[in-house]
Amino acid sequence: SPASFFLDKLSRRAFRGLFQRRTASREASVSRQPKRRQSLRLAAPFLDARLPSRSSHARVVAKMSLIVGDDFQHILRVLNTNVDGRTKVMYALTQIRGIGRRFSNVVCKKAEIDMGKRAGELSAAELESLMVIVSNPRQFRIPDWFLNRQKNYKDGKYLQQVSNQLDTSLRDDLERLKKIRNHRGLRHYWGIRVRGQHTKTTGRRGKR
Repeated sequence: SPASFFLDKLSRRAFRGLFQRRTASREASVSRQPKRRQSLRLAAPFLDARLPSRSSHARVVAKMSLIVGDDFQHILRVLNTNVDGRTKVMYALTQIRGIGRRFSNVVCKKAEIDMGKRAGELSAAELESLMVIVSNPRQFRIPDWFLNRQKNYKDGKYLQQVSNQLDTSLRDDLERLKKIRNHRGLRHYWGIRVRGQHTKTTGRRGKR
C-alpha cells in the first residue's frame, strides 16, 4: 500500500542518515589517534574484531630467550664485584665501580670481544685480557683524557682506578687536604657543605 511504501522509504532514509553519522564519528575519532592505531581501527569493522580501549591497551614487549650452555656462568666475580652473567659484556663491565659505558666500550674493542656476547659466555682468557687492559690502559693506546685519575699528585701517573682503589684514593685525598689545613679539608673535617652551597636555611637536619 502507499502508506507502507512511504514508511519503508522513511525508515530507509533514517537508516542511511544513522549510518552516515556513525561513519563520520568513527573517522573523526580515528583521525585523532596515532597512525598505527588508525589502521587497526579502520580494519576492525571488516575483521569483526574488538580492540581494547586506550586505558586497557597493554604494551607488548617481545623478549628473546637466552640459550644457556654448560659452561655458562650466571655470576662472575671480577675485581671484588659480582657481575651478572646474563647481561652483555659492555654493560656487565659497568657494574664495576670506576668503569663507565664509554670506557667499557673501548676496552671490549681493544680486547676484540664480540659486543653481542653475554658476560657469562666469556672464556677465562677473554676475561683475563679485559682485566689487563683495565689495569694498563695506556699500554693499549687509550688516551689520557679517558682515564679517571689523571696526573696523580704522588707519582704523576695517569691511571684508571676501579673498585676498592677508588675508596682508597678518595680517603687519601681527604686526609691530605685535612693535613695541610686546606679550606676544603677543613669543611670536610667539620662536616659541613664543601662546594659553596648556602647553609643558612638548608641542610639543618643532616648535621652530626
